[in-house]
Amino acid sequence: MKQREHFGSRFAVIAAMAGSAVGLGNIWRFPYILGEYGGAAFILLYVAACLLLALPIFYAESLIGRASRSDTFGAMKKLAPGTAWRWAGLLTVVSPLLLLSYYSVVGGWSVEYLFKSLSFSFTDVPADDIPHLFGRFISSPWQPLFAHTAFMGLVAGVVLGGVKGGIEKFSKVAMPALFLLILAILVYSLTLPGAGRGVEYLLKPDFSKVTADAGAAALGQAFFSLSLGVGTILTYASYIKKDENLMVSGLGTAVSDLLFALIAAFAVIPAVFAAGLQPGSGPGLVFETLPYIFHKMGQGVPLVSTLVSSVFFVAILAAALTSAISMLEVGVAFLTDERGMKRRTATWILAFGCWAVGILCSLSFGPLSHVKVLGYTFFDFLDHLCSDWLLPLGGLIFTLFVGWKMSKKEVRNEFTNGETVNTRIFGVIYFLMRFVTPVGIVIVFLTNLLM
Repeated sequence: MKQREHFGSRFAVIAAMAGSAVGLGNIWRFPYILGEYGGAAFILLYVAACLLLALPIFYAESLIGRASRSDTFGAMKKLAPGTAWRWAGLLTVVSPLLLLSYYSVVGGWSVEYLFKSLSFSFTDVPADDIPHLFGRFISSPWQPLFAHTAFMGLVAGVVLGGVKGGIEKFSKVAMPALFLLILAILVYSLTLPGAGRGVEYLLKPDFSKVTADAGAAALGQAFFSLSLGVGTILTYASYIKKDENLMVSGLGTAVSDLLFALIAAFAVIPAVFAAGLQPGSGPGLVFETLPYIFHKMGQGVPLVSTLVSSVFFVAILAAALTSAISMLEVGVAFLTDERGMKRRTATWILAFGCWAVGILCSLSFGPLSHVKVLGYTFFDFLDHLCSDWLLPLGGLIFTLFVGWKMSKKEVRNEFTNGETVNTRIFGVIYFLMRFVTPVGIVIVFLTNLLM
């Protein structure tokens, strides 16, 4: 039997898992959701959601992955043989591929906007026209498809390299570079006149915004950002060596993700305030508002605008790629483990399938905007299905499996590496997995039904 690949070091583990976690959810999604739910108040909700609900799910996925040394379907089959749990594992093979299908469309937008930045497109048009560029771009039938295709090609190219030769190498370079890029943008943003109002907005809570809706949004953001419930963490954990400290790796990943989200917020929101704009401007914040801000920053010095916008969209592209790679790897691991397929064949088959579904999502902003599924466009339907239902459902499955199907002794042995590490914190994590996290997810389901 072919020996399973594994990550070469703890840094590689954290870089890869943080890469899966840190993505468009941090740069594209977090700032505008934070703007919609009252700034600092939402940050407090988000931190609580990460620590009490998201981190236990992260550990549950990691435990299943490393204990089984298999893909999501094979993991359930191996740890609970002869039971229906394997079909729950199959669900988490399909979920990340659906997620990747529309995620790649947004990733393609970052490809296009990086090209626009490098070609001085934001400095060659009047500032007031820049926010309208995005609407014209996504409603075009061809440009977004070319960008979507380019992005999916980049994702497939990395996954083709395998765990060590592709994912690990890319993550070890991309993640440190990504942090440096977003830090550079943060420093520049904080020097802008009027940025102080944005900092105050992020640090001064508005508790009137703390509602059930905000709580559900915080947990949904934690799921989306940490890539939980779709088997990406489980699959990456199956490549972790048995002597790796899961507590340290998981905490390092969660802290990296949370820190990056906060840095992104402090990089984006002060710049929005400096430009006299509103932070709760929705999903178009990154692609409509920020290019306008970059243009205003560089008035009289176009090179400044081009440099800042290029750095920003390089960061967005890198973040999108690290997460998209983990989504594709879930399906590739399934086909190579369970069907004996070669990595190259599995990668291209799945990449093509996600690309084809992504075409419908891309065209839903233009020629297919009138076509609805349960009242949603193709893009919005997949986003709603994955973010509000499949991700929480996957998280519920993983926590119930670890908390109630696996024996406490088995879970403790895996988490503590045979009682050698993390023995004191185990009781807290196990309690959260069994009782707190499942209840929290059920509440989110009920909130989504009633909204």
